[in-house]
Amino acid sequence: MKHVQVLCPVFREDEVILEFHARLRAALEPLRDRYLFSFIYAMDPSPDRTEEVLQGLSERDPEVQVLVMSRRFGHQAALIAGIEVCDCDALVMLDSDGQHPPELIPTLLAQWESGAQIVQTLRKDGGETGLLKRSASAAFYRIISRIGSIELQGGAADYRLLDREVVTVLREQFGERNFFLRGLVAWVGYRVAFVEFEPRKRMSGTSNYRASILINFAIQGISSFSKVPLRLCTITGLVIAAGSVLAATLMVGSYLMGTATAPGWASLLAFVAFLGGVQLFFMGVFGEYLGQVFDEVKARPRYLISRRHGEAVPVAARKKELQQ
Repeated sequence: MKHVQVLCPVFREDEVILEFHARLRAALEPLRDRYLFSFIYAMDPSPDRTEEVLQGLSERDPEVQVLVMSRRFGHQAALIAGIEVCDCDALVMLDSDGQHPPELIPTLLAQWESGAQIVQTLRKDGGETGLLKRSASAAFYRIISRIGSIELQGGAADYRLLDREVVTVLREQFGERNFFLRGLVAWVGYRVAFVEFEPRKRMSGTSNYRASILINFAIQGISSFSKVPLRLCTITGLVIAAGSVLAATLMVGSYLMGTATAPGWASLLAFVAFLGGVQLFFMGVFGEYLGQVFDEVKARPRYLISRRHGEAVPVAARKKELQQ
């Protein structure tokens, strides 16, 4: 029997986490004759009862393990923590708010059994997602695919299956502090299959992803996989410099020909203000890349686990028990 672990990041889900877990187990129940399942809930400390609920769940269900971070490190750090503690033949990761349907997991496993080492889901947003958010998301995927060193499929979600080999590579060969997991999964290659899905309505509450978080997420993704913004700064600087030389040449020619006119202060001030804005923008671009380097040089841990509830599933013993 193959061991499949399901990794779910959690934050402020005390009202729905038990319902989600029941739904998750129900989706996997028909597959238990072929797979051994266990569950990892990686959570940021929540101001509600999420940890208390998950602790009780781990005490009742020996297949559940809970990782509690020392502070809020974010969604990506929770996924990384799960990747680094898992021990399985395949790892499935999905959000615990109900938008990623657990009922799709059998399809992911079928693709895995057919030879895919990465089964990546593609989110197909409908009318439940605002037009602005859909447009911004589509623009991000187009931009990063055109200027980045990866081909990131539109709608790629953090709902995927990873084979043991891919998990080992991500765990042992990547030490980046600014971890853009969607990009890294696309970058490593291997045999990939894609499965489309329509997101479900959240089981409760609203998304914890504010606009500022999504913007930062996009900037981090682009700066992690593309140098094009830096090159655009260089090209723009050269174009402005060439334009300035041309303008100076024309003014000198006009003076020598006796057709020079009095300079306009308004146009001069506008041009100076334009150059100042361009310079500040370029400094911001440089700052983003320098910030990435700064984080890597400090080499701080990407996350810290403060508490654990439940024990890791003794896979070998469970397999032997089931076979008997």
